[in-house]
Amino acid sequence: MRLPWQPATPALNLALQGGGAHGAFTWGVLDALLEDGQLAFDGVSGTSAGAMNAVVLAQGLMDGGREGARAALRRFWTAVAGSLPFEVAVPRADGSGYQLAPAMRLMLQWTHHFTPEQLNPFDLNPLRDVLRQQLDIEGLRQRSPVRLFIATTEANTGRLRLFRNADLSLDAVLASACLPRLHRSVLIDGQPHWDGGYSANPAVYPLLLETPTRDTLLVMLTPLRYAATPQSAQDIEHRMQELAFNATFLREMRMFAHLRERIAHIGWWRRGPLERRLAGARFHAIEPGPVLGELGTDTKAAAGQRFFEMLFDVGRGQGRQWLDTHRAAVGRHGTVELAGLFG
Repeated sequence: MRLPWQPATPALNLALQGGGAHGAFTWGVLDALLEDGQLAFDGVSGTSAGAMNAVVLAQGLMDGGREGARAALRRFWTAVAGSLPFEVAVPRADGSGYQLAPAMRLMLQWTHHFTPEQLNPFDLNPLRDVLRQQLDIEGLRQRSPVRLFIATTEANTGRLRLFRNADLSLDAVLASACLPRLHRSVLIDGQPHWDGGYSANPAVYPLLLETPTRDTLLVMLTPLRYAATPQSAQDIEHRMQELAFNATFLREMRMFAHLRERIAHIGWWRRGPLERRLAGARFHAIEPGPVLGELGTDTKAAAGQRFFEMLFDVGRGQGRQWLDTHRAAVGRHGTVELAGLFG
């Protein structure tokens, strides 16, 4: 039974990781949360594919509530799959999963030898066209029903730059997903910006410091523990990339865990506003599970409708499982212990 001072619809912050095509997993998680309808959203922090899901979620909620958001997310991922001239993700011959189409694998090999300007002299970007058609940026600046925190990286300083509702732009969203081997740097205020994953994947601190909501759900696309150590040169390279993109997130969460342990030994009467905020924060997490853990890192570039639908189904299943197990905890207590999860 909910206590009298607790809201009828408890609010939840969302922290959405990036991971290219694997972001369709997060689409499935969000679809489950939206269909359930028993949780409200306050702040949404996103990086790369997480940023795409964040802004499309906000657009859909603004236009048509929960069902509008479900429709907007499906429309976005379907448009991304349809924007490419060929199926990038193809089933393996043995039926064990998906792999990159040979043409896409060849193109990725070229990125090690040629710049985006050389490979794409006309700066064609299907994602830009999809976002331009589906987002009302000015509307989101003024009327977004959620607080947005979109992460980008300043290419010349390595600093994290967050774009909030008031300064949101199409370029900011594109910059959050700008992998410099595949896309030209995105110029914002005269400065080149790259993928937000280099500096935050995603940024969690603004959810704690800039929203009144205490509950934060981490929707992760990168496993916290891998089943095996890579052996081939290619697999080692892929693992190095994943570790680099996840390092800032792990460091941030580990810092929160250590601070909370220290705060626990401070009497409540000696705690300042920040200490009280950190001590009262409630964390929840949806991890990618074995299906994403078994996919190769290169499949993050494997855009394709069948591949997206498979990831959507997995994410939706994970979302429903989390709701069945932990929905009642929102507004009452966290469901993950940071020290145990992040060390």
